[in-house]
Amino acid sequence: MGLVVDTSALVSYERAEADWERFFAEHGDEIVVMPAIVLAELLVGVRLVSGRRAERKRASVEAFVQRAPLVSFGREIAERSAELFAKLSRRGQLMPANDLAVAATALHLGFGVLVGDRDEEHFRRIGGLRVEPVTL
Repeated sequence: MGLVVDTSALVSYERAEADWERFFAEHGDEIVVMPAIVLAELLVGVRLVSGRRAERKRASVEAFVQRAPLVSFGREIAERSAELFAKLSRRGQLMPANDLAVAATALHLGFGVLVGDRDEEHFRRIGGLRVEPVTL
């Protein structure tokens, strides 16, 4: 099995001041991957701060990326994302586009999604998607 990490999960760890060693130890029995869109969201966070804080955030992102393979948003995942959008739209249950990409990545790989400790309820609208909230 495996987990696709959502930005909310990484933010939960950051807020709890937990390190990546702990993160990977807690999820050691699963492959953990990062969708490219999650990396983009994290890098936005780096660019919205400055000085030492930006340096710490960038170092943290880089340390995570060294441990979790990056998954590109290619054609197959784009097709899955469009399919999910259409299904949810027909039911009047839209969700953020970046989270659709995360969910599509997970379904494409046959993985679950690791979300923040506050949960991300909209992921649960997607049938067949295993959603695992972070426990800190």
